[in-house]
Amino acid sequence: MSDDAISSRAAARGAAARTGGQLIVDCLQAQGVEHVFCVPGESYLAVLDALHDARIAVTVCRQEGGAAMMADAAGRLTGRPGVVMVTRAPGATNASAGIHIAEQDSVPLVMFVGQIDRSMRGRGAFQEMDYRAVFGTMAKWAVEIDEVERIPEIVSRAFHVAMQGRPGPVVIALPEDMLLEAASVQAGPRVEPVEIWPGLTQMAELQKLIWAAKKPIMILGGSGWSEKACASVARFAERFDMPVAASLRRQMLFSGEHPNYAGEIGIAPNPKLRARIEGADLVILAGGRMSEMPSQSYAILEIPSPKQTLVHVHAGSEEIGRVYHPALGIIASPNAFAAALESVQPPHTIPWSHETRQAREDYLAWTDQPPRIPGRLQMGEAMLWLRNRLPKDAIVTNGAGNYATWPARFLRFRRYGTQLAPTSGSMGYGVPAAIGAKRLHPDRMVVAFAGDGCFLMHGQEFATAVQYGLPVIFVVVDNGMYGTIRMHQEREYPGRISATALKNPNFADYARAFGGHGERVESTEEFAPAFERAVASGKPAILHCLIDPEAITPSQTLAQIRERALAR
Repeated sequence: MSDDAISSRAAARGAAARTGGQLIVDCLQAQGVEHVFCVPGESYLAVLDALHDARIAVTVCRQEGGAAMMADAAGRLTGRPGVVMVTRAPGATNASAGIHIAEQDSVPLVMFVGQIDRSMRGRGAFQEMDYRAVFGTMAKWAVEIDEVERIPEIVSRAFHVAMQGRPGPVVIALPEDMLLEAASVQAGPRVEPVEIWPGLTQMAELQKLIWAAKKPIMILGGSGWSEKACASVARFAERFDMPVAASLRRQMLFSGEHPNYAGEIGIAPNPKLRARIEGADLVILAGGRMSEMPSQSYAILEIPSPKQTLVHVHAGSEEIGRVYHPALGIIASPNAFAAALESVQPPHTIPWSHETRQAREDYLAWTDQPPRIPGRLQMGEAMLWLRNRLPKDAIVTNGAGNYATWPARFLRFRRYGTQLAPTSGSMGYGVPAAIGAKRLHPDRMVVAFAGDGCFLMHGQEFATAVQYGLPVIFVVVDNGMYGTIRMHQEREYPGRISATALKNPNFADYARAFGGHGERVESTEEFAPAFERAVASGKPAILHCLIDPEAITPSQTLAQIRERALAR
């Protein structure tokens, strides 16, 4: 478009023309975006230039997957879309792991992708990709902006889609030439998600079901919660003296110190908690989907009709009845449902109080007495020390792997907004998530757990932590293998080790090479002093914790798994 055409369009609308790059940034500022995570690319230089003058902090990352996971962390902590910017096809495909995490975990996120010039489409141009086709089944919405005038409309819609109903990711492709055009349009107003309130008749029916129950339990999961909503659920649990469990990696939704907390129903859960849910006559599933991992491969609740009376509360109408047919389905956002619980009244006598006390005792027995494992470093004892050391508002992150069992089982999450962990089981998540969290909350302690394989999925982002002076403490649990896969390997093909052994660097030296603080921890006694020195250093720090390879879980060794498999 010629300069004369741009000028005439601006004059006709009575406002100064803004380029597409400037309009993107204007729209982000209108949405209250304060942080953008990116790996730069020539395909969206116009946006990068506009960010130069914006009131938005830009975090430059070392790989697009890490950038997307940092944005995911921001979405979890704020409840508003985290924003990531990446370049064309290689950048976008690198970032796709973060998009999948956001989809599986119901996290609001918006990814902007640089795109080729519109005139080159269909020729197989340099790094050409059809983003709507590639991300169409992974994101809630994938779109390409063809006309600069439509930027405010599409960005506004993207924020609505990312936050509304079941939250999730949106992908927006930005043709390079479109970003250089200009238009006289205004950024749209700040988007707020519409709270979906349950009906009065539904809450009355919920009260009837609770009054008829003898062994109820509530399970909290999903996203879209707030500190206020969690407090409302806690009051409900106290009024009804009901046991409450957290779904996989959603422990921060209910304080682990609360006398009604019964534990996490996740990977390798307390067998007594699983039996309690299976034997319940009423299950109130609030916010979560009870997918494969928390349902123990869809075994706790029968499909399609659970034997328990199931109340399923979810903000996405498509999730009610998708897997389980509920006795009562309630389409409501967590905040609205939690507020509506105030209207539900407990029965005159509560027949299940003894069940709640027993559920709590079972949880304490499961989490207060870690079993002895092979080797000098007893991770359970280290976690008990850390449980007492961490501030209540500390943020704890992890990726995927057997090492994650230790913080999940033995730490206590006491406040909303203190846990970042993928229900999708994506390795490498904990490192960038911790960095993203520290960028948002520099005043809070952030501790990331990673296995040796998990850490090196995104270990290069340690350089990002050093660059921005973010004193995150990374606890790397090293057993020299892809432990989860080795565990399954011994169970299915005992003694036939294939493609699971790892040769690792000295991670303490790795930390020092980047300019951080590093320590090797080889015994239980070394953990606490090393942690305190890491805190005192004021630098990003790695505690390289060497754990015996046999200590594959808190309750089983590799040899025991192998022997059991051979005996079949």
